[in-house]
Amino acid sequence: MLSTLLAFLGACTLIAASPGPSTVLIIKESLRSKRSGFLTVLGNETGVFVWGVVAAFGLSALLAASEIAYDVMRIAGAVVLVVFGVQTLWRARHAKDAADGTGREADEKSGWASYRGGLLLNLANPKAAIFAMSFLPQFVPEGAPHLPTMVGLAALWAVHEVGYYGMYVWFVGRMKSVLSRAGLRRRLEQVSGGVLLLLGARLAMES
Repeated sequence: MLSTLLAFLGACTLIAASPGPSTVLIIKESLRSKRSGFLTVLGNETGVFVWGVVAAFGLSALLAASEIAYDVMRIAGAVVLVVFGVQTLWRARHAKDAADGTGREADEKSGWASYRGGLLLNLANPKAAIFAMSFLPQFVPEGAPHLPTMVGLAALWAVHEVGYYGMYVWFVGRMKSVLSRAGLRRRLEQVSGGVLLLLGARLAMES
């Protein structure tokens, strides 16, 4: 069991290290504040756990089998990415260069908005559901009860990624004095928005 868990955590690390929409969103929100970044991580990992539970109950197999259901989710996910991208580019274009009188940036979002953004981005991605269905069963030991083991693995996956992405939040926070310079931050926002738009367009055009 120990070797299985170590292999599972290694695979989870490789998955998290692969750049994707969640990574872009987490870094973008971490530029606002550590709080926004970490709550975005928590929202994203709530989505990871939800898809893991869905996979454990076999519901994601229905999504994989139904082309219409998959396409609906794919288009919804593309719309979410495009909206996030447009919002980011708009904010970069119209952001004020100065911080408010307390030293905090005036455009810091509420905690719920950051959490909701991470959760929505993950839940709107049908690939996450299909991947959970194919990934988690590989690490269920022979003879182990399938449902509780997969739910436990989904929880472990989410907790592991909280720690992994938390390092991103910490690093961006440490570099805040450099990254928060008006020109550099605006450029990073523009890059983030452009990447989210491209990812949304790619997801919309996939068959």
